[in-house]
Amino acid sequence: MAAVDLMSGRPPERVRPRVLIPGIRRLDPGAERYPIEGLGSVVVRVFAGDRLRIVNREGGQVCEIVAMTAEGQDQPGILGSPGDGAATDLRAMLAQGGPAAELLFDALKAKGLPASFSSCIRCFGSDTPAFEAATFDVEADGVIVVAAPAQDMVVESHGTASGLELFITRADPKVAAERNIPDPLAEPRYEHRVKAGEAHAYEVRKGEYIQIMDVEGRECSDFQAISLAKLERGIERDIDPTATRVLMGAAYPAPGLHSKLFDNDLEASIEIIQDTVGRHDSFNFACTAKYYDDVGYPGHVNCTDNFNTELAPWGIKPRGGWQAMNFFYNTLLDDQYQIYLDEPWSRPGDYVLCRAQQDVVAINSACPDAIDPANGWDPTDILVRVYPADNMFRKAIAFRAMPDSDPQMTKETGFHARTSELTRNFTEYNGYWLPSHYTNHGAIDEYWACREGVIAMDLTALRKFEITGPDAGELMQRTLTRNVKKLADGHVVYSAMCYEHGGMIDDGTLFRMSETGYRWIGGTDFGGEWLRQKAQEWGLRALVRNSTDQLHNISVQGPKSRE
Repeated sequence: MAAVDLMSGRPPERVRPRVLIPGIRRLDPGAERYPIEGLGSVVVRVFAGDRLRIVNREGGQVCEIVAMTAEGQDQPGILGSPGDGAATDLRAMLAQGGPAAELLFDALKAKGLPASFSSCIRCFGSDTPAFEAATFDVEADGVIVVAAPAQDMVVESHGTASGLELFITRADPKVAAERNIPDPLAEPRYEHRVKAGEAHAYEVRKGEYIQIMDVEGRECSDFQAISLAKLERGIERDIDPTATRVLMGAAYPAPGLHSKLFDNDLEASIEIIQDTVGRHDSFNFACTAKYYDDVGYPGHVNCTDNFNTELAPWGIKPRGGWQAMNFFYNTLLDDQYQIYLDEPWSRPGDYVLCRAQQDVVAINSACPDAIDPANGWDPTDILVRVYPADNMFRKAIAFRAMPDSDPQMTKETGFHARTSELTRNFTEYNGYWLPSHYTNHGAIDEYWACREGVIAMDLTALRKFEITGPDAGELMQRTLTRNVKKLADGHVVYSAMCYEHGGMIDDGTLFRMSETGYRWIGGTDFGGEWLRQKAQEWGLRALVRNSTDQLHNISVQGPKSRE
């Protein structure tokens, strides 16, 4: 039978693990976690004896679960339920198309499953409190699709889509251990797991993509790429970090305009396409035998010797020290010009996605350094995947709304198709690519146009929250500095959001849309978190749901804006 656990609107209690690793989420043995974005879904294999727990993170989000046999026949009885009819919301979402629908179709196609969805289990509703959970026991082997469907949001409504969390406790813990690596971004041409303390060399053709993943978090990987064309002429040309810093004007490249790694001849070798960490090193050698000798560990395995061994089949001469692009290293130059290092920022599953600009021999290490914080004192594995050149991956970096949030790759706003025709100068802001200035104008002209004329500005990245429920007005009255009770339907007011001691959290505008419905537009995600925390603390019947991704907006400003 399906066991439904309806929690009382409180956040799930955190079980303190025996080993504490700050910044890295740890699950109990045999447990798996799958975040599901609003309008998103996940396809997972389940086995008899497993237990599913689905958490409604912000409340008010419908969930549809399609359970099917391994052959693709809908069978809700797998979860001990007769079903609630066809998955109408999920079907409607797929009919709309878009990236979320494409991802689901691709996941089903990879497993050889249909998308009929003739029967589903439906849980939660529009009035479901935040953090409420539903639990199901798996009675037979099969496959489940868990979705957070919703229709396109209209501006005058509160019908946003928010996320769910799926937790699976496996009857056989070995199954969870085998699934600790994120799925590929596409079908890889080549895959290799570099064991801790080792290195691996492989050939990559021009245009192919290289994904370098930190499997368990806080593990560094030295990376080099040697030109195959020049090797055939007896010339060794590899990534030159100094040349890269000079040409890019940055300590290391990142997705965007300054994204290339250059070789000794100042030719582009590698381009950075995606990066979920944003903290690397290009100043230091891969670790060497001399380093370990000097600090009292003679004979210690090191990345330079591993490089020499792995690259020997290509006729590359051994070196006493290899310069490299040191992914995931956390090194800094302090005010006294001392270079120092600390534990990496990378978390399990974090990666860098590169694209080869020429045919190369690439090599990655899983650094063996266990005598300092470089690898969090515990060297682990690195995973390398090579994807064919015919794939198309958008440039993006990871954005985390809160320190422990799941990473979200940089998005394009609804206006990007037009603004990208007017400029190539984009910057990442709050998870979106936004124009920094426009071609043939520049920041100064744009400033004066705002002061004396009129401008149009993409403000999609402002954070929007739908506050609904019988106590929505009281929540906003107690958390904003304005007297919200004076607002009438359709009115908008500017306000600050403050802590009890008067310290500033955020400022923004509040829309009163009805007696039980408000929209807060501010600059930070924490504003929504604060409202949700206060609603729970004060026992108010109010939902706070993020609608930023559903509402893209443009602002027309300046003294001539009304003209």
